[in-house]
Amino acid sequence: MNLSRTILVLTALALSLPSFAVKKVLGKLGQATEATTIYSSMSKRSHAYYRVKQYEYLVVNSARGNWMRVLMCDGRSGFVPAETVAKLPYQVTADVGGRSGDRSGGTLASRSGSAIANYATNFVGTPYVWGGNDPQRGIDCSGFVKQMFGQIGVSLPRTAAEQVNVGMPVQRLEDLQPGDRLYFWEKKRNKVGHTGIYLGRGYFIHSSHGNGGVATDYLGTQKWLRILVAARR
Repeated sequence: MNLSRTILVLTALALSLPSFAVKKVLGKLGQATEATTIYSSMSKRSHAYYRVKQYEYLVVNSARGNWMRVLMCDGRSGFVPAETVAKLPYQVTADVGGRSGDRSGGTLASRSGSAIANYATNFVGTPYVWGGNDPQRGIDCSGFVKQMFGQIGVSLPRTAAEQVNVGMPVQRLEDLQPGDRLYFWEKKRNKVGHTGIYLGRGYFIHSSHGNGGVATDYLGTQKWLRILVAARR
């Protein structure tokens, strides 16, 4: 299989975030609830284009009986069993006149993650407020992560201790990608008590009481590495 031609596409410009100009609707955002396969037609006996991992994002064009039609990066359509995909309340869009697909490869999860990471940096300097949910006026760590992912229709639980149970685990530091969620142990409360979003090149962004609000930090310091307990995608 030529994965560069069949992997799903969503570039940063395709995300409907406030800082992006988007016009053309490509479909709905979907997420695989289990590992599944994209087929060339509505039959498991047809050609298998691509193996989708659990929690991977897809662009869903339509539903046909027990199948969902999804967009692939060369502009063609593939089909996945409907019971293996959850549709999220978010429209995937792209610039009018732009390419319908991206032949450079890369998964939808990695591209949407990069867009989330870039978008999150717009809020550097927002004050830290315990229990806050406003990325402009005041927000805490888990509220910040929840609000950022909410921009692409991904609904996360409210607290870091709950969020850490959602998503695909990232086992090694070298596998981290922009947009991955980081979770840290809070000794005082004896549980996962802090979270942030990985930006790339060893840095992450979070709303921190110690920093006075939303700021970036270097993950490679012992301060953070010794309490990092999980990463999710």
